[in-house]
Amino acid sequence: MTKTYDRRYFDHWYRDRAIHDPKRLARKIALAVAVAEHHLERPVRTVLDIGCGEGAWRAPLLKLRPKLHYLGFDSSEYAIARHGPRRNLHLARFADFEWLRPCAPVDLLVCADVLHYLPTRELVRGLPGLAELCGGVAFLETFTAEDEFEGDTEGFQRRKALWYRRRLEDQGFTALGSHCWLAPALAGSASALERA
Repeated sequence: MTKTYDRRYFDHWYRDRAIHDPKRLARKIALAVAVAEHHLERPVRTVLDIGCGEGAWRAPLLKLRPKLHYLGFDSSEYAIARHGPRRNLHLARFADFEWLRPCAPVDLLVCADVLHYLPTRELVRGLPGLAELCGGVAFLETFTAEDEFEGDTEGFQRRKALWYRRRLEDQGFTALGSHCWLAPALAGSASALERA
């Protein structure tokens, strides 16, 4: 059975659940922005959100950095039809990033709560694109077989943390902790204790 990311899905998981508390999201976004700005040594100007859903990150990001450019991609036809033009969201599957390069490398690349639902073949196809599109820090919130988490378990891929680490490191990302990864272009700039 194919999972459908329609209005019912977003109502159930993003509006009717305490786990998607706006304050929690704001803290997560503040963390990602702070880490990116620390490593870039300037304010974040560009954000690419892959697997953006309805673009929940957009408003809190713009609240923090009103001049930043936000661009989102998701495979949900519902989310793009409903919010696309207003929120700068576009239709694409994760695997499309094998070849899709919609912008120059961004300061902050977001792929939150996505990778652990992707079939391995699709994930492996799209990962090189993430490495090429990230010019600062990637916030790649991902849960593993070792994690207990509250939320949608349908289609969850039970991969070990080491599996993700190896794939991301193979693309040139450097682990910083708290779901943050330094872009391949900045790999040598993090000190030993900044790296996870």
